[in-house]
Amino acid sequence: MFKPPIFPVFRDGFSPRMHAGVMELPVHYMRGGTSTGVVIWEPLLPRDERLRAEILCHLMGVPLAGNQQGNRQITGLGRGPATSNKVFLARVEDTPLGRQIVSTLAQLASDHSDIDWSVNCGNMSSALPLWAIDTGLIEVPATGSFDIEIKNTNTGVLTVARMSRDAWGGFLNAEIPGVAGAFPRVDLFLQSPVGNKTGTLLPTGSVLDTVAGHNVSCVDVAVPMVIADAASFGKTGHEAISELEADAVFMAKLRQVWIEAGLKMRLCRRDGELMSLADLERSETIPKVCIVGAPRHGGHIAVRYFTPQTGHASMAVSGGCCLAAACLLPGSTAHAVAVGLKSASATYSDVGVNIENPAGKLDTTVSVRAHADSIDIRAAAYRRNTQILMRGHVPIYRASAQLIEAMDTSAKSMID
Repeated sequence: MFKPPIFPVFRDGFSPRMHAGVMELPVHYMRGGTSTGVVIWEPLLPRDERLRAEILCHLMGVPLAGNQQGNRQITGLGRGPATSNKVFLARVEDTPLGRQIVSTLAQLASDHSDIDWSVNCGNMSSALPLWAIDTGLIEVPATGSFDIEIKNTNTGVLTVARMSRDAWGGFLNAEIPGVAGAFPRVDLFLQSPVGNKTGTLLPTGSVLDTVAGHNVSCVDVAVPMVIADAASFGKTGHEAISELEADAVFMAKLRQVWIEAGLKMRLCRRDGELMSLADLERSETIPKVCIVGAPRHGGHIAVRYFTPQTGHASMAVSGGCCLAAACLLPGSTAHAVAVGLKSASATYSDVGVNIENPAGKLDTTVSVRAHADSIDIRAAAYRRNTQILMRGHVPIYRASAQLIEAMDTSAKSMID
């Protein structure tokens, strides 16, 4: 007969525990930018990927296997859209330059058990520094500005996060589009963001491609994205996301474009194999896709962004960095409709790109130089804010005996 273990206490607040016969997992429930999700200290979890998937599905209230159409995730912390179904597994490692956060994103969906491990999330990444400070894994100065490196294992992207404290030790706050109120400010600088998934700025080898009858630019900066001219679909790039999602003809055409473009980009799964048609049809993360149009409210370009299965209520920051870079790329669909932008020079300089989206404007900065008929990109930066929504233990009511045993083994190994 299986006997539940008594988990050892090996770090204040980090111990899994048994309570009333139910395993409970310590988590931080957080908002980063316009996304919400969970951050878990990775050493707590079993190494077995099948058991990791089990605990994440329990945690977020998604099916343990197969599909469950219309699932409302009422048994977990996830909530419907991709922007509220994110889990970061995070740990802290020592480097010659100090302590570094190492993060791995698990992207879940509401109605099926497949977990996408292929991309990072720029919005939720902004929650990681506050998590590391709150847990005591990283110590920072009591006042002034400080930087924390974040290495993402999904993409290999290195991000430098900058936060600041005032003279009383409180975090300096900022407001961002799509979030009401001011919260701790996080400036994120993506280092060497070009080709993190495909190895190149232009995965198809061309700045402009015709896919399913539409001109698109396929660009890989922070995330691989398909950028289409809104006018080619009879749109402006200023429509409400709900209006676009309700347009079945448009959504079918857009879906055909991003799937065919994904094949043309030769995107790969986590195991290194090329993504198949079936892989792309069910992908929740890549390639991202957007339609762009001329700005109307003082920005440089307007966008409606998809992740790719659903429309985004604002603009993902990784996608924003990709779009900003594309705006500076001569011959691209974004460059063709963008207005008022400073051109890249022969030496590296910072160019600001203001992106109009349903929630307002996303300000990005690209460190770029002109090179022959293309551009070189050294870094891309954006501003977010973050907050802790809850910290505590989440009961995993239906954890399998194998999962409980594996968690017990992980916990004991931490104190050996």
